Amino acid sequence: MVLALKTSSDYLTSAAAIFAVPTRTEIQACWELCRLHNNIGFWVVWLPTAWSIAMVYHAQSEISTLDAILRAIIYVPLCFGIKSLIMTIDDLLDHDIDALVERTKDRAIPRGAISLVRAWLFFGLQVVSGVYLATRALSPTALYTSMLVWPLYIIYPTCKRWTNLAPISLGLMFKVGIFMGWSDLSVDGTVPWHILVPVYVGACLWTVTYETIYQHQDRADDIKIGINSAARLCGEYTIAICTATATGFLCLLAYGGMLNKQGSLFYAGVALSGIVLFKSLMATDIDCPEKCKAKFLTTPLVGQIILGGLAADAVVHRVVEGLAF
Repeated sequence: MVLALKTSSDYLTSAAAIFAVPTRTEIQACWELCRLHNNIGFWVVWLPTAWSIAMVYHAQSEISTLDAILRAIIYVPLCFGIKSLIMTIDDLLDHDIDALVERTKDRAIPRGAISLVRAWLFFGLQVVSGVYLATRALSPTALYTSMLVWPLYIIYPTCKRWTNLAPISLGLMFKVGIFMGWSDLSVDGTVPWHILVPVYVGACLWTVTYETIYQHQDRADDIKIGINSAARLCGEYTIAICTATATGFLCLLAYGGMLNKQGSLFYAGVALSGIVLFKSLMATDIDCPEKCKAKFLTTPLVGQIILGGLAADAVVHRVVEGLAF
């Protein structure tokens, strides 16, 4: 009886500890799990969605400027949420690997700032709040489209254990907003797959480009502990391969723009973004982690230039055609 009471008491104490109010250290750890101190993840999720919104705004004159801007703003917290959710599950499933890699050994879970149980609880809260926001803010088509990549949220963090192609699954997750933005704003609710699929595939190639360079920061540690990566797969041919994927990205983006009847300012944006992208690639030394990080940090600028070209092209199109704003 004494033993049973003690076991019950220990269980209650453990449950109370799990659901206790988070400490300041744990709050900071959750901030780090979400990568809220580094917003590149947000940009590479939100920008393709914003491209899509700008494209449908160009294609359908019935859409007002205010509606397009508001929809782009609505996607800001949603994209922050998606990025944070993926970063959290990545840290949860990779905590053992992170502890062995120089760049990641001081992340929240490996250094003990938050326990695995409490981190999983935080992840559960993110999932519940994320699903609620998605069902409230997205159209049915956009919601169902996003659900197609939900399994990848779990699959992606496991990729480095069994394949060198993790950037592909990352691209498929992060760039699905290309379909969601259009379907959310479209007057008739339809999705022109023939226009958006090339843009989506191109954006996935963009992900492969910047993520492969990013992975070179950890290549030495990955080799030491036997972890797979695109950086290891590409090796000394990384710059040549990434130049090819970057070219594919820009060509497919331009092709999608052509199908959407985009104008010269869009193509100017694509060309300028290409200059920035190729210049940073050519300046990258894959054997120097600092140079790899510097190239990775230019990633949002590439997408921002493209968005600027799309927005300017849509505005000028309406002015020239005498369409309402």
